[in-house]
Amino acid sequence: REILPCGGSPGSLAGGDFHLDNNWIVENLTNAFGVWNSKMTEMWSLLTESPQTFKGGTIWQTIVTINGGMQAIGYGLLVLFFAIGIFRSASGFRDFQRPEHLLRHFIYFVLAKLGITYGMDLLVNIFDVCSGIVATAAGSIGGLTGASVALPQEIADAIGDVGFLASIPLWLVTLLGSLFITVLAFIMILTVYGRFFKIYMYAALSPVALASFAGEGTSHFGKAFLRSYVGVCMEGAVIVLACIIFSAFSSSGTPVIDSSASVVTQVWSYLGEVVFNLLVLEVIRRLKAEYPDAGCTLDYDHAWQLLVSVRLAAQCTDARVNIVVEELFAKYPSVAA
Repeated sequence: REILPCGGSPGSLAGGDFHLDNNWIVENLTNAFGVWNSKMTEMWSLLTESPQTFKGGTIWQTIVTINGGMQAIGYGLLVLFFAIGIFRSASGFRDFQRPEHLLRHFIYFVLAKLGITYGMDLLVNIFDVCSGIVATAAGSIGGLTGASVALPQEIADAIGDVGFLASIPLWLVTLLGSLFITVLAFIMILTVYGRFFKIYMYAALSPVALASFAGEGTSHFGKAFLRSYVGVCMEGAVIVLACIIFSAFSSSGTPVIDSSASVVTQVWSYLGEVVFNLLVLEVIRRLKAEYPDAGCTLDYDHAWQLLVSVRLAAQCTDARVNIVVEELFAKYPSVAA
């Protein structure tokens, strides 16, 4: 055993011994990964939970009460939008004598009335369908456990062998990496909680928005409301998709650790890879939130047609390309043609 002068002990600086216990560095990284993994577990439990049971259902009962109060406003708007729609679409008094004109507006009125009365049930059913899609997507990776991360044992062993002076830059690297991972973990979990908040707001205000179906000219407000609500419900699927991609990055193989490099370089490289994968996950979520209805505006049936259309789109608008390629693809239905 090493004899430590001046009553020194392992891990102290007494007697010129500069070896320091590096368990703190390993524990710091392990705790950061533990926070991420625990938030992934919590996220999965929230994504599979319905608004009716969230936080014991007390919030949902409040939303139901608010929805009941908003129905009175919705019925008032129903009459207003119906009157606006029927008079705006009529070019003269003779239109009121046409049965098809009155029937069309009566259908709008009935749809709006059903939307106000049974809007909550409609939103719940839409949420259940979207939740089924989320559960199916998450089931492909066994829940969100595939998105968990852990510190490789090789790096943990290398950190344990580092002396005091060499461990100083390690503290800075691990502090920055751990802080970044922890912040991203809380951003992700706050996204899921924010999704519930938006669902509650849609449910509470649904009678006002669905009342717009009473008028032919105002029905686009109701359509936009439902489309936006579906987008909020499908945020769960986007989060799961991002986690699937993150899992694919993480499980693409054991991390390549260069044993000849310094321990600081090994830890920095591994944390950089993990943080990059986490950023990919966050970028996907943010892009979907920013562009919920993004899609390809070019018309095509085969991949080669899309390639041709994209090349043509560099010279003009997508709408113009769709007009041109209709005749082009009819004349040349395949690449060989």
